[in-house]
Amino acid sequence: MNYDQIMQLALERGFYFPSCEIYADAQAGFWEYGPSGVSFKNKFVELWRREFVRRDRMMEIDGSQIMSQSVFVASGHLAGFADPIVVCEKCKSIFRIDKLITEITSILVPESADLSEFDKIISEKNIMCPKCKGKFNKAHKFNMMFKVGIGPEEETAYLRPETCQSIFVDFPRLFKTMRGKLPVGIAQIGKSFRNEISPRQSLLRLREFYQAEIEVFCNPNKLNNLEKFFEVENTEIRIMVDNTIKIITCKEASDSGILPNKLVAYYLGLLTEFYQKTGIDIKRSRFRKLGDKEKAFYASVAFDFEVETTTGWLELVACNYRSDYDLKSHTNTSKEKFEVLDEDVKVLPHVFELSMGIDRSLYTILEHNLREDKENDRVVLSLKPYLAPVHVGVLSLVKKDGLAEKTEEIFSKIKRDYDAFLDHSGAIGRRYRRLDEVGAPLAITVDHQTLQDDTVTIRMRDSMSQERIKISEIDSYLASNIAYP
Repeated sequence: MNYDQIMQLALERGFYFPSCEIYADAQAGFWEYGPSGVSFKNKFVELWRREFVRRDRMMEIDGSQIMSQSVFVASGHLAGFADPIVVCEKCKSIFRIDKLITEITSILVPESADLSEFDKIISEKNIMCPKCKGKFNKAHKFNMMFKVGIGPEEETAYLRPETCQSIFVDFPRLFKTMRGKLPVGIAQIGKSFRNEISPRQSLLRLREFYQAEIEVFCNPNKLNNLEKFFEVENTEIRIMVDNTIKIITCKEASDSGILPNKLVAYYLGLLTEFYQKTGIDIKRSRFRKLGDKEKAFYASVAFDFEVETTTGWLELVACNYRSDYDLKSHTNTSKEKFEVLDEDVKVLPHVFELSMGIDRSLYTILEHNLREDKENDRVVLSLKPYLAPVHVGVLSLVKKDGLAEKTEEIFSKIKRDYDAFLDHSGAIGRRYRRLDEVGAPLAITVDHQTLQDDTVTIRMRDSMSQERIKISEIDSYLASNIAYP
């Protein structure tokens, strides 16, 4: 299935839609999740907590979305968080030039390339404004921070462009009060804000978006002393080596030097295992090491976890070894101490980061799992049962003869423990099709036989097979078929 088909599903089945769409002045890059999308997103987040936060005994915080100017002076965002743009001399249209060059010429130029390099390509390829064919001025940088004024005097602050900065500034307090011990992961889920020049393709490039970020604080002298590495040493990851994807275990990647150390290998292994459980086709994924001009200004080593979609390779997670850049910068700006004791030795921790785009991940899961079943004339969203927005549909064959009342009785018994959908309206086949499209793995149908022997029909989404079970068995049946792996 392609992007347009995912968009149609999203709009028609309540996954997501444009914000303020009834108004002509609604700004691009802001989208809202409907009931199906919220349920799907919440289950994705719960899987993330299960596979990272609880498994690895991480701390989770919930930081402020508006932060002081000093935070972003220290982090370098006010000086370096910018995209290259050009302005048309004739119609004054603004374009992000690295993206425009790729769209017109297929030449890939890193966004961090020198501005003179963009100007050179514009000149050599005679790139003109797509809207009016006018000439462009010189490329320059546009800072993507959202500035806000606080209080009557409009004191300057900023919406956070990433969730991690509150983790860094809170680190000394968290490490002390929660009795931290290196290495320790601190996690956060929340919204970030970036004033993108040309947001597009719904969830793929947003101005307001969800991130799930993990910052692992570690002793730089002990990156290969990781007792829990055995948990993933045989996990296979797919990593770009010499422009080809190599399938290799975490242990082999660490021992051979393809990955810099066991700590990085461990978390890339966890990441691979997590996305396998989301239902993404892991054979269409890769870790790609970024070059010096591609990686973020704070990263010394960086890998992107990318997944192939019909829109191209899409970055879902930025895996950055940030060294001591952040803690040292906040130390110098705030004059507070960020060193901690590790076995009675003072250490300024280094940080390895997993910065996950939730919205992009959800889109990719939808695309990889939406399929057209032409033989049975239906569209099926084959989500993992534990991620499905609706766990089970509860349907009456007809809305008479006492069937509706019995159906509602069954629905009332399971609705607190499962996301169940009650439906009496329309032909039963059409109701099954609607459940298939929203990803419900199971459907319970109450018919006349139910009134005779207290049994119901259970229908499976993917196979369309059916079986009869006793009403008293419904709870255990749902538990075993919707459970996490």
